Amino acid sequence: MLLIQTDREALLKTLQAVTGIVERRHTLPILSNVLIEGKGQFFSFTATDLEVQVKADTTEVKFDQDFAITTSAKKLQDILRSLAEGTKITLDQQDNKVLVKAGKSRFNLQTLPAEDFPKFNLSETSNKVIDLKQKEFKSLLNEVQFSMAQQDIRYYLNGMLVVLRDGKIRVVATDGHRLSYAEADLEDGSAINEEVIIPRKTVMELLRLLADSDEKIAIEIGKNQIKFNFNNVTLNSKVVEGKFPDYTKVIPPAYKNKFTVDRITLLQALQRAAILSNEKFRGVRMVLTKDSVRVISSNSEQEEAQEEVEIKYDGDPIDIGFNVSYLLDVLNNVGSQEIECSFGDSNSSGVFTLPGNQTFKYVVMPMRI
Repeated sequence: MLLIQTDREALLKTLQAVTGIVERRHTLPILSNVLIEGKGQFFSFTATDLEVQVKADTTEVKFDQDFAITTSAKKLQDILRSLAEGTKITLDQQDNKVLVKAGKSRFNLQTLPAEDFPKFNLSETSNKVIDLKQKEFKSLLNEVQFSMAQQDIRYYLNGMLVVLRDGKIRVVATDGHRLSYAEADLEDGSAINEEVIIPRKTVMELLRLLADSDEKIAIEIGKNQIKFNFNNVTLNSKVVEGKFPDYTKVIPPAYKNKFTVDRITLLQALQRAAILSNEKFRGVRMVLTKDSVRVISSNSEQEEAQEEVEIKYDGDPIDIGFNVSYLLDVLNNVGSQEIECSFGDSNSSGVFTLPGNQTFKYVVMPMRI
């Protein structure tokens, strides 16, 4: 049975929107497959790992009658990638296989029943929907995603807290050693009061799929899942159960010892100092004196690096240690020209913000060196 005839580009573009969450090896073989559907006016691909589901549809692909099949996501993507641009593609269903035809090329792929493909139950979603510009939401995610934990036993840290309150959206991530916080105003959402933790995989998939545009993303929060609608993509994700740490207690009050520095200058100084830092602990010292900050690192081989950056500073002399990777993360992920660094004393956390901007805060615990 002929399923579709279309251009390679229309098929590949839609398929690539969903394959990011497909696991290469899975105990359930069907989770390595993608669900291919033609229904009404829309042709779509759907992929899931049981935690996250991504569906992408298009009206560019034409078909004569409704259908639904599943086949290997990776193999189909590799086939389409290997074909030349502008190639005409035909998909035929024959018994329990799908035949991909392109010019004189033929590929027979195994299928599994579409009715066995696990789909999210969307009945628990609510009517609490907010709209944001895609580039604004993507910027928020970018400013905090690097602080999420990876495979922490405290599973609620392996994700990002999203808070909707007082007409604002706040996003927070922490791994217990540092914390990132960013916020933005909502155009229309002052009555919404919600708090959810979204998994790390969902955050990374959103960053991959969101466009740097003024087009809107609709966010709908349900009882135990969250739904994102943008472009021709629908992403459903389970939320992480658990109590996220109280970020308001982690962010210290305003410190008096602070300075503003060119972000790239400090970034490059830290990158050079990091070369001779201890490979295991990655520690560097920041030594603050009048109008100067020195970055000092050393390792077990008695090697030492020292960098000095001129700044405007008239606060207390401070000698404080940090994991250099945590400092490089924030400097690499904020887009401002300058960054403001604030310190209490050698035993207090450091706070990094953007000059004249209270919507972003990055808190790093000190380390003894």
